[in-house]
Amino acid sequence: MKEYTFELELSVRDYELDTQGIVNNSVYQNYLEHARHEFLKSLGLNFNELHQKGTDAVVYKVELIYKKALRGDDRFVIKTRAEPQGHVRFIFFQDIYLLPSHEPVMKGEVTTVFMNGGRPIRPPKEVAEALQRG
Repeated sequence: MKEYTFELELSVRDYELDTQGIVNNSVYQNYLEHARHEFLKSLGLNFNELHQKGTDAVVYKVELIYKKALRGDDRFVIKTRAEPQGHVRFIFFQDIYLLPSHEPVMKGEVTTVFMNGGRPIRPPKEVAEALQRG
């Protein structure tokens, strides 16, 4: 497996917990989305600017495997890398690890499709080059 190309450290906030005192499963998708946006920024791409130019990266499929629950005040890192799949898709491999132990918390694959006007498109050249570089 290829190495991760981006890492983002975060901490659990108390309002992200459910009745059981663990991070609600839907919150993990928020973590991953935030990490993808920060990943794009690190490559010189801005999600909002892409949208204004008519290109949207839309989530097509999400696969998550939960290994360990995060709890209040836990610190964790989201490790990310992207790979092209076909002409219009990129898969973001995003895994979460507890800090400082680096125990696996969640393994995720998020498939995105580039769209313009509701139709799939090839990603613009600068986007494809940045993602392959990153």
